[in-house]
Amino acid sequence: MDQFVLTFPVQNRFSDNELFEFCSANPDLHIERDSNGNLLIMSPSGGFSSNVHLKVYHQFANWVFANEALGYGFDASGGFRLPDQSMRSPDAAFVSKPRWDSLTDEQKRQFPPLCPDFVIEVRSTSDALPQLKLKMGEWIKNGCQLAWFVDPVEKQAYVFKPGFGTKHVDFEQRLDGEDVLPGFEIDLKKLLPPG
Repeated sequence: MDQFVLTFPVQNRFSDNELFEFCSANPDLHIERDSNGNLLIMSPSGGFSSNVHLKVYHQFANWVFANEALGYGFDASGGFRLPDQSMRSPDAAFVSKPRWDSLTDEQKRQFPPLCPDFVIEVRSTSDALPQLKLKMGEWIKNGCQLAWFVDPVEKQAYVFKPGFGTKHVDFEQRLDGEDVLPGFEIDLKKLLPPG
């Protein structure tokens, strides 16, 4: 998805509360903040990527509902305040029950101050591949234990884990939630429309 970057002088950058209020006042915009305090305003996804995202999210949501004792799932409208001071909003995320339950009610209502245990990002046709790979690395640097980057444009996916580097997976294979999301799999070839 295309993004527009708003850069602020250091002394004028939004506090966490101001950022939450700004995002709340502009609910139709998809807004993130990078670690330098810049606001990233992203356009909606195209139809092809949106369809793939729905299929991914549907399978993810089914797993979350069947495994509620393990933790909580989040969709693309949820932002997380990460240790590097960025605020990111993955296409789907999972936070283990003990980590989520340790937050205060106020922290849960705003942008939770933690990095999800698991994230999924789905590439839109207008997304730049190098930029998204960097973003996936940022998830891992901030504490994410498993991150999937699904690229329906090139029909491939990437798996990111701490101390593991990046694993390339083509669309003839499955993605495995490993010990972070036990029993969760996505058959990548089923994400694409027939033909």
